[in-house]
Amino acid sequence: NKTETDFLHASILQSFTVADGPLSGGWVDEALSGTGMAVKKEENEDFTFDESYVKRQKTSGAPDGQPSALSSPAARALRNELNMNWDLIELLSTMTVVERWVCVNIVKLLREENTVPFMVRYRKDMINHMDADAVRDVQLVHLSKKTQSVIQTLRKDGFLNAELENNLQSCRSLDELDHMYSPYKKGSKLSKARRARDLGLEEAAVILLNRPNDLVIQSWVKPGSEGLSSLEEVTTGVKHILADMIAKDPESLAYIRTLCGNSFVTIQSSVSKVALKEQEGGSQDIDKFHLYFDFTRHIQRIQAHQTLAIYRGESLKILTVKVNIPDSVKSDFTRWCINCRWRPKMLGRPSDTKIIGDAVEDAYKRLILPLLTRSYRTKLSATAEKESIDMFVRNLRQRLLVSPIRGSVIMGVDPGFTHGCKIAVLSPTSHILHTDVLYLHRPGQRTEADRLRHLVLKYSCNKVVIGNGTACRETEAFFADLISRGLFQPLDVSYCITNEAGSSIYSVSPEAVKEMPELDPNLRSARTHARTHTYMHHDVQPGALKAALDGVVQECVSFVGVDINICSETLMRHVSGLNAGRARSIVEWREKNGPFFNREQLRLVKGMGPKSFQQCAGFIRINPHNLHSSSRGCDSAAPEKPAVKKSKGKAATNIPSTPNPLDQTSIHPESYHVAEKLVSLVGGSMGQIGSEGLRRCVETQVQASCLEHLARTLDTIPETLQLIVEGLTQPPGFDIRQGFEQADFKRGVVSMRDLQVGAVLTGRVENTALFGAFVDIGVGKSGLIHKSNITADRLPPSKRGRSLFLGPGERVEVRVLNVDPQRGRIGLDLLRVLQ
Repeated sequence: NKTETDFLHASILQSFTVADGPLSGGWVDEALSGTGMAVKKEENEDFTFDESYVKRQKTSGAPDGQPSALSSPAARALRNELNMNWDLIELLSTMTVVERWVCVNIVKLLREENTVPFMVRYRKDMINHMDADAVRDVQLVHLSKKTQSVIQTLRKDGFLNAELENNLQSCRSLDELDHMYSPYKKGSKLSKARRARDLGLEEAAVILLNRPNDLVIQSWVKPGSEGLSSLEEVTTGVKHILADMIAKDPESLAYIRTLCGNSFVTIQSSVSKVALKEQEGGSQDIDKFHLYFDFTRHIQRIQAHQTLAIYRGESLKILTVKVNIPDSVKSDFTRWCINCRWRPKMLGRPSDTKIIGDAVEDAYKRLILPLLTRSYRTKLSATAEKESIDMFVRNLRQRLLVSPIRGSVIMGVDPGFTHGCKIAVLSPTSHILHTDVLYLHRPGQRTEADRLRHLVLKYSCNKVVIGNGTACRETEAFFADLISRGLFQPLDVSYCITNEAGSSIYSVSPEAVKEMPELDPNLRSARTHARTHTYMHHDVQPGALKAALDGVVQECVSFVGVDINICSETLMRHVSGLNAGRARSIVEWREKNGPFFNREQLRLVKGMGPKSFQQCAGFIRINPHNLHSSSRGCDSAAPEKPAVKKSKGKAATNIPSTPNPLDQTSIHPESYHVAEKLVSLVGGSMGQIGSEGLRRCVETQVQASCLEHLARTLDTIPETLQLIVEGLTQPPGFDIRQGFEQADFKRGVVSMRDLQVGAVLTGRVENTALFGAFVDIGVGKSGLIHKSNITADRLPPSKRGRSLFLGPGERVEVRVLNVDPQRGRIGLDLLRVLQ
């Protein structure tokens, strides 16, 4: 259960959305990889914001009627199906700080196979306006399924009894479940309690607790029988059974967790003996963990990156880690067990009390203490991993939602020395205009500069994107020199640096071969530099990381929207409600029948059932401007007869084949009738969608009637009406990223040698980690703003109280605190976030 992630040596480098727009496809296929970077010793390791992160909720009211877990038939059926002793809804509500009625609705929506993007956009009223991250936090855990699997296995093996089944159904974590189940696993060594039970001593233990005066322990002695041959062996066996009962008793476990919660429990790391021997041999890897050679922190105060670092050091056998629970917990627990929970129902002999006392002692030391240690470590690991994944998710989301550079011809440059710099020129719509190889770092640079100037002027290219690999800085200096000398005039040319690792991976992938079969992989890589780069890699648990990143990619692709007639198959897989098979079927239908004229035609696609259509339809766009260009010679006019989709066991359904203006908006087809009534109410027409005139009419109507009253008039809810208003008033081709940050293009180059301590600069956050934010200030090395220098008073009000504070792409003003050219480190202080 350990997470071997070390954020002391990780950063996600800068990436840019440059040429591709949201409707062109292919912009999530390229990738960006991380690189290692050490961090200076922390001056304030316990820094946190005063306010904790709270789930985004608009109101405490319940538009859906505040259904409770116990009164909702769906929730009761769910609990019966799970067959657990605890209320799932109550547990989810407590763990996620989300109201019960919202949890009920989310569970219901998830079980109906609704995707998170669909819920966040089109079911706002049911989820109380929560964002995608908050909804994902409430998704069902798999503990109940695991519990039922364990119960079935034990029943099959003949070990299950009523008491064990009840204990299993009361488990609220995988650690507790494993604690209960481990003695019965196949291949596991028989526990001391099971061996004693096999000898028939459980009856003696029960008598001791219920009728101690009736227990004659000598009568259980059987000379010559192993485990029963002496009074000492019989007494030991009874103690083992009692210890097992105590350690698996839900009430006892709950009590000791309460004691621990009120005590000063710490986690401690120290250098291992193996590491000390290696250190004598001059090993440098050990020095990376010197902060944790003598490290102790309260279990509730340790930072996520510290947890990951010490677990990483432990996995490398550099550190030893242990959880320290105060002795007072043991003494208080022992006293409570003897005097309350495990006190015999009848007054017994002193010898009986001693047996119970010894059993409690044994239970705590041999069974409960290891369980508590595992539980604490697992919880710390899970919390740190979640924070890490949250950081990855937020970085990825901001990467994907960087505003594209529209209307510009882009030159992508894959720099190199021996094999030259690979050049690819892309049109504003991401079509390849030219590819070439220029040798910018060999004798004869003047000739190559003239060739470069010719390409720039020929294609009116004013944006250059340079990969950050070998020869990056030399290539950057080359372009900066040409720009400073005015070689590209009258064009105003600027450049930016982007990470090329993802494009290198993508350039040899099957998707890239399919997309650009005619290009050499090196030229594919150059072309890819002019597009979005988003690849994130680290050693958190791959399953959880992949699920989180897949979710945020689906969220971003869906919310931006895709034009179904020009979208690539690879990009289409990430749309809510679609998958690889449905995306392939859509492309095949498009190639066979020509462009889609409306969303309803999606129902004709193989594998597109009612649920899939519901989930994807609102995120699909039919751009009328692309119908002619994507028709491949087909008649642009709609067919005379409507297409027909035949389904087994159902009447044939007529699918219209004429364009619908609403299909270019984010309005869901299930709300078209409301949108049509609103347009009619304001005296407009469907052909005016996105026009200034219709926008004024709609806004005037909303202001006159107020949104809530108008929603009642149109027989809908305010949330749906708000989406309709936005869809009708946004201009054609509206992109939600238009107001977001763009890539920073520059015209000059600065080196670390030019930096002075105290200098005030502007830069752009390129990556955030749990210990701070890395900022590109244009000198080839990222500077680090340590988290202790990111205080709430320096952040805009909208960012205060957030554990994730800054994010990639945000522009900041910083002061240089220190410069270490030899180690390539720059320390920065945050002055303010530039809006």
